Amino acid sequence: MAFKPLHDRVLVRRTEGDEKTAGGLIIPDSAKEKPAEGIVVSCGEGARKDSGELIAMAVSTGDKVLFGKWSGTEVTVDGEELLIMKESDILGILS
Repeated sequence: MAFKPLHDRVLVRRTEGDEKTAGGLIIPDSAKEKPAEGIVVSCGEGARKDSGELIAMAVSTGDKVLFGKWSGTEVTVDGEELLIMKESDILGILS
């Protein structure tokens, strides 16, 4: 990967959404909502306090995360659609 986020930014790959409803109906691509969860591909070093001290990131590469519906900016890296967002846009880590 030729992209390294800076400061408290995180690069996320969305996970695929459900293809069917609970009742078994197939959802067409035009009606699917983009999933609000993904896998962290890369992380920056972390934010800095006013004193210059580094605040470590709470997430790391490989974590499965949940983020807000409108969070992040879509970017294309090496032909792949990814999201770049601040760590504060991440709501939590899924286990």
